[in-house]
Amino acid sequence: MEYDIYQVDAFTDKLFNGNPACVVPLKKWLDDSTLLNIAKENAVPETAFFVKNDKNIHLRWFTPDLEMDLCGHATLATAHVIKKHLNNPSNILNFKTHSGEVNVEISKDKYFLDFPSRIPVETDLPINLEKSLNIKPKEVLKSRDFVLIYDKEEDIRNIKIDRNTFDKINLGTGGVIVTAPGKNVDFVSRFFTPRATLLEDPVTGSAHCSLIPFWSSFFKKNKIEALQLSKRGGKLYCENKTDRVLIGGNARTFLKGKIQIT
Repeated sequence: MEYDIYQVDAFTDKLFNGNPACVVPLKKWLDDSTLLNIAKENAVPETAFFVKNDKNIHLRWFTPDLEMDLCGHATLATAHVIKKHLNNPSNILNFKTHSGEVNVEISKDKYFLDFPSRIPVETDLPINLEKSLNIKPKEVLKSRDFVLIYDKEEDIRNIKIDRNTFDKINLGTGGVIVTAPGKNVDFVSRFFTPRATLLEDPVTGSAHCSLIPFWSSFFKKNKIEALQLSKRGGKLYCENKTDRVLIGGNARTFLKGKIQIT
């Protein structure tokens, strides 16, 4: 069988920046092992698969290692493909996912993800996580992910991970966010996943489900801007909406092609 495939750089307005995601439209679901193998072959942080039924779009996300419960940049990439390449006329797209209903609103050249808020709470720093970090955080929180709070942007840029120790941590589908106030934006962050093929994720939309409520409370304002400080980098336009968050960004298409599953 032959399937269309798109590769999109999400949370950026420039190619070769942001977070790359592959998007594969399907008429019906393939078995899970095939979906995972496609994601492994694509070798990008996430591959999104979707099946459109009536008004709803059923969406799933796979890393090269496992299926994820929520992914921001691959959802943004999927919305971009549906709008720009499949010519969907609507500016609001409704997705059914393992994390419930996720909506994307399209405004000019930006895509705003309506995601659940995941407010992080105080917790202890696991010993292997502490040993894996070259700079100790001033505060430790957790939701799905660990959220490590630092004093300044330079700390986030200078974080180094001892992977041998870091990979002893088992967080399931979660990861570790390091974050601090930013110089030219409200806050900055980086995201690391233990035991994953890709240690650092370039831009992590789902991490902002926790970052937005934290920094919104810290700055006492609902609309805030963020940078993720990976090598590729990405900018996010954020809004806190009580039990939901809006995560906005741009997207650029890198390729359109075909894959063969025989």
